[in-house]
Order: sequence, then structure tokens, then C-alpha cells
Amino acid sequence: MGVVEPLVAQLRRGGGLMLPFQLGLIDGPVHLVALGAHPDDIEIGCGGTLLKLAESVPELSAEFVIATGTPVRLEEARRAAELFLPECEVTVTSAELPDGRLPAYWNQTKELLEATARSSRRADLVLAPSKHDAHQDHRLIAELAPTVWRNHLVLHYEIPKWDGDFGRPWLYVELTEEQLREKVALLHKAYPSQVPHDWFDEEVFAGLARLRGMECRAPYAEAFTTGKATLTW
Repeated sequence: MGVVEPLVAQLRRGGGLMLPFQLGLIDGPVHLVALGAHPDDIEIGCGGTLLKLAESVPELSAEFVIATGTPVRLEEARRAAELFLPECEVTVTSAELPDGRLPAYWNQTKELLEATARSSRRADLVLAPSKHDAHQDHRLIAELAPTVWRNHLVLHYEIPKWDGDFGRPWLYVELTEEQLREKVALLHKAYPSQVPHDWFDEEVFAGLARLRGMECRAPYAEAFTTGKATLTW
């Protein structure tokens, strides 16, 4: 796959506590596919990572694929894609399936992902919800993603919610305080329809990022899991 290259020289530091990775440092343009069950899933789960990729990866392009969403919510998603990946070529696609009912629309959801894989350029990185997510819509997207992108790096992001379903991530993307604050500000700017919800809150987003940052000895972080990855050096 060649997208993930370890910085093995740092293994000896601190007793080999952390293994840093360089993400996306490959020759030529980099193409990202980001999957969400709902508008705002992607940015809540990995908005800081998107900001870092936009800053550090030349010639980055992206496809946001969102299974559900009303016209109003999808317009918010398009605005969010522009805000989180400024100056990048970004498209947003949705099947506009019913929110909260994706398992009943398994075929349509599968075809949405398959159609993306068929019609788009090869993905260098795929972002998807966690397989351990308690929300049935998130979980279905997470389960289908590796069956569609079988020979790609698929990173599963986490979304805070009432269910208390967090697992044990093992890959972290470090964020500065400035990057974390920008993520929170852009979430509120892009998704005004969600601001009244008690879970759509700066302290929720910052608290999770601080916890994940502590786990990897950084100010803040976003955390991921993956079922399969290849290390090359």
C-alpha cells in the first residue's frame, strides 16, 4: 500500500513507548475518501486530521460519501467539506437514505460505496466510522468499508455520543491546541442545525481530544483503529 511509513529512528526514544508514523508522504497527488453515515460524522470524528492533511499534503483531493441527510443537512456537509479542506478539490455524494434505518437499506448503502470505488480514482486513504460504534448507521458503514476498499488503508474514527461506546484505539493523530480550537469553531460554523444538541458541545469535543492526547503524550489528538495496514520503509 505504501501510504504509511514508520519513523523507526524514534523507536529507541523513551524506551520505544511510541511508534510515530508519517501519513500520506507519497509521490504525486493524494486522494482521500471519507465515509459518514450522517452529515457531521466525518468532521466530528476526524476534523482535526482533515485540517492537518490539508496543511501538509500537497495536491490533496477528497470525496466525502454520506449515506443519509436532508437537503439542509447535506448543504451543511458541503460547506463543512470546503471549510475543513480549504483549497482542495472536494466532492460530496449522498444516497439521501433515511436516518437511523441504514441496516434496512443494506443493498443501497453497499452500492453507494461500491459506486464510489468504481467511479473514482484509487484512494490513498479511507476514513470510516468505528466498527464498535453503538449507532447502527455508523456501524454498517464501518463494516462495509473494508469489504469495498480491500487493498487500502482504512482508518476507523470515533464519535462521542450518549451510548458510551468508546473502545481502545491504537493509532493517534496529534493536534495542537490551535488545530483543536479551529476544528471546534468550524464544526459550529458548518453545522448550525446541530448546535442546540447537548452533545454538540466544545467541552465534549475538546475533552475527548485531550484524553486521546494524553494517551499519546500530545496536547490533543484524534484516535483511530484499523483492521489491516502495511508498513514499508
